[in-house]
Amino acid sequence: MKKNFAFLATLSVCFLAGCSDPADSVPKSSASDPAKTAAPSGGASDSSVAAAPAQSGKSYVIRSESTVGFTGSKVTGSHNGGFKNFAGTLTSQDGKITGSPEIKIGMNSIWADNDRLTGHLKSPDFFDVAKFPVSTFTVTSIEGSGPTNRVSGNLELHGVSKAISFPAAVQIADDAITVKATFAINRRQWNINYSGKANDLIRDNVVIRLDLKATPGAARPEDQLAN
Repeated sequence: MKKNFAFLATLSVCFLAGCSDPADSVPKSSASDPAKTAAPSGGASDSSVAAAPAQSGKSYVIRSESTVGFTGSKVTGSHNGGFKNFAGTLTSQDGKITGSPEIKIGMNSIWADNDRLTGHLKSPDFFDVAKFPVSTFTVTSIEGSGPTNRVSGNLELHGVSKAISFPAAVQIADDAITVKATFAINRRQWNINYSGKANDLIRDNVVIRLDLKATPGAARPEDQLAN
């Protein structure tokens, strides 16, 4: 009886507060088997990735002022968070990103808008950062020549590698490369299966927010992955 009352109370709160799923308003990326990381053949006018070795062209370092964030939600609400430590380089030539750039994320740098939740996210229930300290996104292609591009790559997270694709705004200039994107992934496709409480279930889809800025020059200590 108490459980039924709690569940009804949760539904009432959700109805009054409008506990919608944040992932419903953003593109969702399905996950599939990892793709090959070799750069696609060049010459296509609709591709922002050139067929050139990773070392060709001008190098840019992803700066710590960038943000890698997320929003997770459950029946009664949502929480925002992100990662404070990440590193990577991009290379461009003739207005295209070359090679297969990697962005590495130090999972222990995860944060959430609730300190208790931050600790829980580090545990085996979620990311198990002691066992999986680094996650990697490897770009396999960037398509499109307008303000909106489609970025594809392999996301290795929680010991699982899956290919994903999402829309992004990619701008390449002599002094900076910027990448901005908002999309959702299904955490269960990376074996992150913790369901939460019976009357406050955690949703499967997680919104990812990227706001990356890479500039020329050497990597500063804060631009590197912490040991």
